[in-house]
Amino acid sequence: MIILVINSGSSSLKYQVRDSGTGERLANGLIERIGDSAHGGPADHTEALDRVTEQLEASLQGRPIDAVGHRVVHGGERFSEPVLITNEIIRAIERLNPLAPLHNPANVQGIRAIAERWPDMPQVAVFDTAFHRTLPEHAWRYAVPDELYKKFGIRRYGFHGTSFEYVTRHAAALLGMPAEEFTGVLAHLGNGASVTAVQNGRSIDTSMGFTPLEGLVMGTRSGDIDPSILLFLSREGYSEEDLDRLLNRESGLKGLTGHNDMRSIEESSDAVGTMALDIASYRLAKYIGGYHVAVGGSQALVFTAGIGENSWRFRERVVNRLAALGVYIDDAENQKPGGSPREISTEESAFPVLVVPTDEEAAIAEATAAVVVSA
Repeated sequence: MIILVINSGSSSLKYQVRDSGTGERLANGLIERIGDSAHGGPADHTEALDRVTEQLEASLQGRPIDAVGHRVVHGGERFSEPVLITNEIIRAIERLNPLAPLHNPANVQGIRAIAERWPDMPQVAVFDTAFHRTLPEHAWRYAVPDELYKKFGIRRYGFHGTSFEYVTRHAAALLGMPAEEFTGVLAHLGNGASVTAVQNGRSIDTSMGFTPLEGLVMGTRSGDIDPSILLFLSREGYSEEDLDRLLNRESGLKGLTGHNDMRSIEESSDAVGTMALDIASYRLAKYIGGYHVAVGGSQALVFTAGIGENSWRFRERVVNRLAALGVYIDDAENQKPGGSPREISTEESAFPVLVVPTDEEAAIAEATAAVVVSA
């Protein structure tokens, strides 16, 4: 089955075409500056899709697309698995807009653009939050008045779920066990970063919460912060927009060093960069230790995503903080480049440390094909 995978943002549309049977990537691309026609961008997502269609005609050479899979960031409490998109599903996703105002509206625009261009095309929504719907209540509850949960849905949701589900399966395969028997800690480390505790193949805790802002130090996001700081800054004249920009776009590695490029920070070796890496690795190590306890003892620690897969220096910094858990890294294995799942720990390590490349587009394509076949 030929699947078009769409990741639709407010001003961009990223796509891939996958053969779900072979896993082959047949085409990929990025349409930018949506809504900025004055500078050469498409006027809207429908026009952006027209450009995608033109590119696909050249790439696919007449091979038809069988279905479209969409990355949808927030599925709230309703969606615990991928679903075939209907008008009612679109309205349900739109009702979740207040929980993901920067993402869900753009996701819906992509869905509507496909429906307008190809009205009979099966479409499937794959939710970033779905993998974390198995969190127990003691993990997803915030210690705030219950009315805030009942009225506004304020609770921990978690994100990067599509990646975590994919990596869980492939980490389990590397260890020679079925996914439902895998127990471990997974760290998805990119510009956005989160860590998840997996027990018997199910997410039982995760570092991102109501929004993707909670948890680890990220490229431009602060991660965990004392809420009173926001109250203090509000009294000092910071507006809601100021605080949003500060925490989501000007903090994290960027706030500490002036930029958010991990490779540049590692290569600079200056005191500021070193401190930033110490802060980020310390925060992650604390979560790993806590989640090791949460799952009752990890079978593996898994690194994935851009930084997790490619930065041997950052992996080394993190694992060197885990000696109390009896975890040790093999320097030679850690520093080897490689695009396939592999173990990078020593034989003496209490449990293996793995690097497992993620592939969210492949996961979305697989999920889309499964939903369409079963419909």
